[in-house]
Amino acid sequence: MKFAFQSLLVTVLALGLSQLAAAQMGMSAPDFAGVFTPVVGSGAAYEMTREAGESTPFEISVVGKEGSAYWIEYSMKQPHTDATVYLKNLTERQGDDVIMKRSILQAPGRPPMDMSSMMKMHPMQSAQSKADMRAEAENLGVETITTPAGTFSCQHWRSKKDGSNYWLSDKITPWKLVKMSGKDQTMTLTRVITDAKTHITGTPVSMEEMMRQRRSKPE
Repeated sequence: MKFAFQSLLVTVLALGLSQLAAAQMGMSAPDFAGVFTPVVGSGAAYEMTREAGESTPFEISVVGKEGSAYWIEYSMKQPHTDATVYLKNLTERQGDDVIMKRSILQAPGRPPMDMSSMMKMHPMQSAQSKADMRAEAENLGVETITTPAGTFSCQHWRSKKDGSNYWLSDKITPWKLVKMSGKDQTMTLTRVITDAKTHITGTPVSMEEMMRQRRSKPE
């Protein structure tokens, strides 16, 4: 699923918010697929390895709910530092699709920024993924998968679109994903998260207000 740090932050760069854009260097969230089954307070940590061999840890957690929509929070460390960028999306299932309705970003040392207005004028507003990838995949049966998070009995599915392999377990939320192996990247579960809470602190500032504050600062 394309909850993409990269798309957000490249746009921020174009708007001239250089400090936020710097958090993007070398970072992008993976495309998620699986079965969307969010449970507030639960989540998963993964190790993402790309074709070039670079490895990136990240977390995805369900940190709240508004009506039928869930706040899904991602965290990923900036390259070469211990600082972490947080991205929180208000996400709702609509039929077979999963839609982002709001987005809040917090980079190290900065207040959270509400990106929702940008979503209205940026193609990101239509970002969506299928709520259940199994409709377009082949069932390869039950397999036991061992990861750093433990051993899981998983249903193995292979995408009919690109041949990627997914191992899914009912014990993992929000996407049931234990492991994914694709052409360009793999994702492996490293830890099951319980009692998840948001890491975004402070009152979100609108993108427009943050730009006004930046322009008002003396050079």
